[in-house]
Amino acid sequence: MKILLDARLYGLENAGLGRYLINLIDGLIKVDEHNNYTILLKGNYYDRLRLPLNWHKVKVNFGHYGWEEQIKLLFLIKNLDPDLVHFPHFNVPLFCPKPYVVTIHDMLMHKQRGRDATTLPILEYKFKRIGYRIIFDHAVRFARKVIVPSNTVRQELISYYGLNPQKIRVTYEGVNELTTKGQTKIKLDKPYFIYTGNAYPHKNLERAFTAVAQLSEDVVFAIVSSRNVFVERLKQLVNKKSWQGRIKLLGFVSDENLSNLYRNSLGFLFPSLSEGFGLPGLEAMAAGTLCLCSDIPIFREIYKNNAIYFDPKDTNSIKDALEKVMRMTKEDRQKIIASGKNFVRQYTWDKMAKLTLEAYESCLSL
Repeated sequence: MKILLDARLYGLENAGLGRYLINLIDGLIKVDEHNNYTILLKGNYYDRLRLPLNWHKVKVNFGHYGWEEQIKLLFLIKNLDPDLVHFPHFNVPLFCPKPYVVTIHDMLMHKQRGRDATTLPILEYKFKRIGYRIIFDHAVRFARKVIVPSNTVRQELISYYGLNPQKIRVTYEGVNELTTKGQTKIKLDKPYFIYTGNAYPHKNLERAFTAVAQLSEDVVFAIVSSRNVFVERLKQLVNKKSWQGRIKLLGFVSDENLSNLYRNSLGFLFPSLSEGFGLPGLEAMAAGTLCLCSDIPIFREIYKNNAIYFDPKDTNSIKDALEKVMRMTKEDRQKIIASGKNFVRQYTWDKMAKLTLEAYESCLSL
């Protein structure tokens, strides 16, 4: 089988999608020596990535989410003539000439809307949302298989689109072991909770800030998030509320420093209102800290009984969870951490790659 994989978002600079592609490709290389793969890569990774003989690279120079992609990608697929295409995101050409599999990581943009969720002028934002819905709806309705990272996302797709459950394949993501060599270059002089990820409105960080500010003990909430307009909004909020002593915006942090920050923290605080999987919480457990998170279906599915849950819309509930951790004995804390470390071992990228390969192969019989 000739499989074409759109890997234009390969690389950690592309956040969760980039990490997904890195680990998917690494995993498929390990588990599949028989099928032939062609991957679309942008210039820097086209030059750097070394692949086995049954893998081939094609350099592309067009971006995402526009008409250029719709047209150029369409003709490229025709010329390469694969048996199956895997799109790792919803941006599938409307007139894709070949059978395809699409990965839907979440349905956040279906739920999040309005001025707070965008940096665009309102008319441009509304036009962009129309385009998003057209592309997304077409992608899931006409795919041979839809790959999702959780049963929660699977059920959302079934409920929203009425898809046949057999069409959707759940492939849980894996946990990378973060390097722990050396000492962290980032020093926090107070006990702290930590959050890593983007600062979009659905992450619900403002309520978490309020809860931390209400604590009687002098603790810090450290935010690891690359600088963008949403982080700048948080910075303005911190200055307005005079929370500089409680909230620390650390910007981007390397994996080595992040592992140490996790391990030395009171806990990882994850107040999100909606997620597709929840990888940061698993990474925090693997690094050796507690996970405090929203009591929402996705986290109950992924973390089971290995997290401390709270109502994400109630600042008092968040505050209670923080205080519970601060009152915890050393023995109880270590027991939960040890259980979490053991628990996360079930989530591996190799297992995800095997399930993805099974999804490819099942398409041949459709």
